[in-house]
Amino acid sequence: MRERPWTAFYGPGVRASIEAPATRDLPALVRSVAAAHGRAPAFTCCLPNGMNGTLSFAQVDAMSDAFAVHLREVAGLCPGDRVAVQMPNGLAYPVAAFGALKAGCTLVNVNPLYTEGEMARLFEDAAPRALVVADMFAGKVPAATRRHPIPHVVVARVAEFLPALPRAIAGLVQRHWDRTVRPLGWPHVRLPGALASGARRQAEGRIEPARYAGGVEPDDVALLQYTGGTTGAAKGAMLTHRNLLINMEQTLELTTGLEKGREVALTALPLYHIFAFTVNLLGFWALGARNVLIPSPRPLSNLRRAFENYPITWMSGVNTLFNGLCNELWFTDSPPRRLRFSSAGGMALQGGVARRWEEVTGTPVLQGYGLTETSPVLTFNPLGKSREGSIGVPVPSTDILILDDEGRPLPPGEPGEIAARGPQVMKGYWRKPEETAKAMAGGAFRTGDVGVMDPDGYVRIVDRKKDMVIVSGFNVYPNEVEEALSAHPGIAEVAVIGVPDAAAGEAVKAFVVLRDPGLTPEAIRAFARGRLAAYKVPKAVEVRQELPRSNVGKILRKDLRAEAAARAGQGG
Repeated sequence: MRERPWTAFYGPGVRASIEAPATRDLPALVRSVAAAHGRAPAFTCCLPNGMNGTLSFAQVDAMSDAFAVHLREVAGLCPGDRVAVQMPNGLAYPVAAFGALKAGCTLVNVNPLYTEGEMARLFEDAAPRALVVADMFAGKVPAATRRHPIPHVVVARVAEFLPALPRAIAGLVQRHWDRTVRPLGWPHVRLPGALASGARRQAEGRIEPARYAGGVEPDDVALLQYTGGTTGAAKGAMLTHRNLLINMEQTLELTTGLEKGREVALTALPLYHIFAFTVNLLGFWALGARNVLIPSPRPLSNLRRAFENYPITWMSGVNTLFNGLCNELWFTDSPPRRLRFSSAGGMALQGGVARRWEEVTGTPVLQGYGLTETSPVLTFNPLGKSREGSIGVPVPSTDILILDDEGRPLPPGEPGEIAARGPQVMKGYWRKPEETAKAMAGGAFRTGDVGVMDPDGYVRIVDRKKDMVIVSGFNVYPNEVEEALSAHPGIAEVAVIGVPDAAAGEAVKAFVVLRDPGLTPEAIRAFARGRLAAYKVPKAVEVRQELPRSNVGKILRKDLRAEAAARAGQGG
């Protein structure tokens, strides 16, 4: 084993190596935690107006058992069959996800915001035999499954399992006010009906759902998690039970101070996103924590009642979420008083945002780093030992390598492509052996990100290789330019891309959302000249009302590049 100097920064009692998880598979985790915490609240769904509903650990365990029996005995699924789940955060999500895993099936997370075409491409690739979909998105199912039918479709309400009154009010709003739910004229089963049918079969046949997991092996695929497609066509990362369980333990190992049965986590990131799935869903289930689910964090006022009504001790988010909350008067006037720390991932955490968050809440944001293909966490800043601008140190049993363009390791301080080895690295891409071989060239997963490792093991992200801008032969990393511009008090948000330039090959362009409407592009460029080398200063600055975002709030440079390319093609 190569030397791992970063373990010196692990806290007392933190394991430097985790080769095997505490439980052999995910169904075993679900059952053991439910047995330990029973009637304690496990998940609370909090709507923007404060209406809410809660399921205990025991209820989630029993309901997911019933759903597992429904999938196997009623729907006729077999071990390894794919079950697609397309839902926002809500009480139905853990019931469906845990039920699919208990049935011995492979869970496929599907972004509810996908278009019919995106759904159709994913269904074609994953070939699910069952789909659990939220009613407000179910209207897209017929078109999305026209060429690739899914034999069994279960429809769930966003307010599923809330008390009768808030459930009825939410339904009325959806049907008659915003009209997000319409009658469905095609075969489907409602989730409560599916649970009832599973419970009946379970009682009549004296079926013990635990037997479905009897044939599950730790290295079987538990989750088919599709990448966002930001670097090309979306691919399904095959994540095993062992991948996910070990990564959950790796992450919790470095977040010292968490107490079993006492934490209250705010989950604003969608559970179908890999970070929230592993850390929020699995990790806080394992801790016996109460998980407060936010169906949609937009607008940010949707989070207000959750912060007011629950003693939140931990939350996760992306840079834009933390930045946005620090600009909300209701949040800055009354920040959460029980919060101990927060975790950031998904995009670079800007130094100014981290400092402002700590000023407002009195607590740190710990930045980590990972990818869908790595379950996802590779590095994390240990609590009390965080370094600004760093993504932290490798988590236990993980090696981070910095490689040159030929795949050779570089010395500390030299920028190169980040590669990783560890038990959380995926089994491969679903039905794409060539893509798998390319990603795993040399025996380590090639991330496509450019980073630098300090001699003691802390890692800094420079940027994505594909986002890098080359100006007259000089490398410009958008993260660096964005960090510099975000320090201006009149700028709320910024995104930087490269655009074609006749003289330099590429030029830097910045898109900004302003706090100060009087701030001019020339003033912004002048500000940048005081902080950046001349070739890094944006040649063009465009003011926007908002920037394009992904489902987790990450600013999408690829959309800005596509727009710029379209303009260039039209001579604009």
